[in-house]
Amino acid sequence: MLIKSAEFVCSNTHVDKLPDPTLPEYAFIGRSNVGKSSLINALTNKKGLAKTSQKPGKTQLINHFIINDTWYLVDLPGYGYAQTSKKNRSEWEKFIRKYLLSRENLQCIFVLIDSRLEPQKIDLDFCCWLGEKGLPFMLIFTKADKQSIVKSDQNMAKFKRALLKWFEEVPTRFLTSSEEKVGLDPILEKIDAINLDFMVPPVS
Repeated sequence: MLIKSAEFVCSNTHVDKLPDPTLPEYAFIGRSNVGKSSLINALTNKKGLAKTSQKPGKTQLINHFIINDTWYLVDLPGYGYAQTSKKNRSEWEKFIRKYLLSRENLQCIFVLIDSRLEPQKIDLDFCCWLGEKGLPFMLIFTKADKQSIVKSDQNMAKFKRALLKWFEEVPTRFLTSSEEKVGLDPILEKIDAINLDFMVPPVS
């Protein structure tokens, strides 16, 4: 897939104020400071589309971007540590879960995992919650340029083994580097394939 256009649409916390659910939609979420904004900017090849920060928890709203005028990329607040109050984090969790459970045009949730780390309980818990709710998701391992491929592969394998304690089959996985723009095309190809299915009218 060639990204020809990527434009900001809206930011809010109210699911009933989101864009009409007429186009396929893909949500990106991960633990705070996982490199989500950098990945979104690299995927869309548009620097500054998603706001990056040295401080975890920069994203605090549901951010919609329309890509090629045919699908939505949604930047969700990170879970886990952030320099904000417990009350704010609780509010984030409420509207994030409401969004994930009620958004009818949501095709897939891309869960970002830091490839440099051993499996983190907070990531595993979130994946298990998605599984319990029957929500489709895939895993994007980030920051592959920060260490050797061997180390990244080892951590990905550990994460897979941890998930297999709860899942019969582990979702599709991607290893990426935003800085070196590695592993991005397979993600876009997967989205493209899902979009084609979304556009096919149901058999009457």
